[in-house]
Amino acid sequence: MGNRDTLLISPNHPVFDLPEIVALEQGLFEREGIDAGFADAGGSAFDPAERDPIARRKEALYETEGADVYNLCEWGGIDRLERGRRKGRIDYLRPAVVAQGLVSFDPGLNEPHDLGGVEVAVNEFTGSHYTALHLLGNTLPRQEISVRHVGSPHLRLERLRDGGVRAAMLMEPFLTAALKEGAHLLGSYFYRGSQVVAPHLPQERRDAYIRAVDAAVDVIRARPWHESARHITAELGGLLDPADLGTAHVRYTRARPFDPKRFQESYAWMRSWGLTEGRSDHGSLLGSP
Repeated sequence: MGNRDTLLISPNHPVFDLPEIVALEQGLFEREGIDAGFADAGGSAFDPAERDPIARRKEALYETEGADVYNLCEWGGIDRLERGRRKGRIDYLRPAVVAQGLVSFDPGLNEPHDLGGVEVAVNEFTGSHYTALHLLGNTLPRQEISVRHVGSPHLRLERLRDGGVRAAMLMEPFLTAALKEGAHLLGSYFYRGSQVVAPHLPQERRDAYIRAVDAAVDVIRARPWHESARHITAELGGLLDPADLGTAHVRYTRARPFDPKRFQESYAWMRSWGLTEGRSDHGSLLGSP
């Protein structure tokens, strides 16, 4: 466990963590009186194909008290608090508004309706999984929707390239990489995410964190995009130049509350798919831990 005076952020993909990356880069946490940094996994290896969400890196660091906060999709935030052992709360909807793109190299697949009975590669219980159900559920009968757990976006892109799957859900920068290599887009689904915070963090510290992240969003929106895109494309190790990455599938806005109406709508949708037992409510997941 790290120094408890340091607020430790469990790392997600840079496209989701960009406001935190920029806040650290620009000293915006320090300006709010917060000593913050990304948690270090200490050399621990995490399986990119891991099926247990709690055993994945960002969740495992939080569960073992190696991190104080982390972000993930809004449905995943609900799932992890219900599934995990460590208490916490969802503090807000994160600034990153990102699209998961449904992509394929297969010329026989051209629109979501073509995916009836076709496996779509996802990382189970993450944004790629939930958005696939949202996207395809608006077109196909539920019994015809088939998602296959492959794992991380690196693995989903690899399986798409080698023909192991005919279609996959990908976010940036993997989406642009696939399109650059000749894949085509069948549809996309934009979504926010949620911020899970540890029970020991006082309200004033959480508020200061949000102010720093919101200030980082202002920086991202004001400066040339390539200055921010470099953090996102770095995940591909030189495969993409920052200039290759546009803003068609990602944008950043200030954090917003996860209000009761939205929670109820999201939770009812999860229940309809059997993705939650339905034992929680807005107060239990977003109230004081």
